[in-house]
Amino acid sequence: MAANQSHSLLRIYLSSTDKDANYPIYEKIVEIANEHGVAGATVLRGVLGYKSRNEQSSLDISLQKEKYPIVIEIVDKNEKIISFYEKVKSKFDNMTRGCLITIESIDILLYK
Repeated sequence: MAANQSHSLLRIYLSSTDKDANYPIYEKIVEIANEHGVAGATVLRGVLGYKSRNEQSSLDISLQKEKYPIVIEIVDKNEKIISFYEKVKSKFDNMTRGCLITIESIDILLYK
């Protein structure tokens, strides 16, 4: 990734319990990103979150082991991010709630 190119950050907010054929969807998305040749992907595990309907995740520690917020961050050239999203967007078709996907332009300062 060169500093003078247009880059994007794709963020996918979902739950650790969201599945794609009994497989955690966040793992599947990162696997597809790797196969697609995307420059980088990171899965962040949240401690607590809430949705637009004020459905707060539980503070019960035993429940947090099972269900917690997940954010996937994926970075690459803008064209590659758009192409990747087109490839994976069907994975989210069956999700009825708890998913948000955003994209923003970013400046790469260092990439090794």
